[in-house]
Amino acid sequence: MLKDRQCYGFLALTMKILNAHLNLIKLFSYFLIALGCSLAFGITLSFYSESFSSLNHTHFQTPQNLSTTSATVSPPSPPPPPPPIPEVLRLPTSSNNDVEVMSDEELMWRASMTPMNTQVGVPKVAFLFLVKGSIPFAPLWEKFFKGHQGFYSVYVHSDPSFNSSSSLSGMDDGVFRGRRIPSQEVEWGKFSMVEAELRLLANALLDDPSNQRFVLLSESCIPLFNFTTIYSYLINATQTYIESYDLVGPTGRGRYKSQLGPTVTVRQWRKGSQWFELDRDMAVQVISDQGYFLLFKRACKSSCYADEHYLPTWVNMNKLGARKNSNRSLTWVDWSKGGWHPARYRRTHITIEFLERLRGKETCEYNGKVTNICYLFARKFLPDTLYRLMIYAPRVMHF
Repeated sequence: MLKDRQCYGFLALTMKILNAHLNLIKLFSYFLIALGCSLAFGITLSFYSESFSSLNHTHFQTPQNLSTTSATVSPPSPPPPPPPIPEVLRLPTSSNNDVEVMSDEELMWRASMTPMNTQVGVPKVAFLFLVKGSIPFAPLWEKFFKGHQGFYSVYVHSDPSFNSSSSLSGMDDGVFRGRRIPSQEVEWGKFSMVEAELRLLANALLDDPSNQRFVLLSESCIPLFNFTTIYSYLINATQTYIESYDLVGPTGRGRYKSQLGPTVTVRQWRKGSQWFELDRDMAVQVISDQGYFLLFKRACKSSCYADEHYLPTWVNMNKLGARKNSNRSLTWVDWSKGGWHPARYRRTHITIEFLERLRGKETCEYNGKVTNICYLFARKFLPDTLYRLMIYAPRVMHF
């Protein structure tokens, strides 16, 4: 019995000691929790205090403090520069003597890689001038282009020996200044004429993605309408304008070369005016062609006159091009007198009646409708016609 009481007492004492330890542990836990809360509260209070202080100094400055603070605070970083123009569009021109001029092969290859349907900004008309030397009608073209910057581009291919800086060249000032592309010598009736045309086309494709229509002109060409009319006509056109027709006789099928066969047969051979007008899609297709180009270059020599047959034959054999092409030229020229060259017009030919007749000489189809505006340009005008053309342009062509 005594032993039982002693055991019970010992057990009670042990429980009291354990309860005391547990209370101590609880107390210590409460202390840690309180300490943690105090620290968190202190940090939070400090953070808000600093933020409020910063807010006071930043947003509620007096004019005196503002001038002092502005002098010490660094300005924001400038925006990053615009991405550089791709190297393919950095077009070397004859005025850039420090840039190595591309070979024709590289030029055509790069131009063939340009996008067909991509348009950047306002669509432009590219005027491609294939000339021997000077541009005698530069003053007339200046009047024509005046006030329409941003809607056109100009490119000039002339004999490399020609001095374009001369005041008599027509290229030393105005819209033609600095627009001469790297050029090569061109011989009349030879394949070099086609190469010059393609050189102009490739330069225009590479130079500006906004160029959407491309028209080939010579130094003897004049506009028959004002810029607004011609621009609207070309930009809104649903067709291209490469004259292409089959002609039996010495100046048509008689020029066919057997070396073109069997790729091109005499029945596929076509003739037409070299003065074309293309949209961007077809321009890229023309530049991309190497098969017909190399074939014509090898076979079409001497009396072949490739400038009157290469593109007309190409568009006839290109299914997409044939469906899209109007088979007519936008440049009026008079071949009625026969011979190797069209009629030439002198000062005495230039009258209001003559110009009006050219503007509405016949009817044709434009975007599926009949119109009497069939020719936008005309040739072949001699330099002595400039004075009268300058006088009549406001009255007849309205520019």
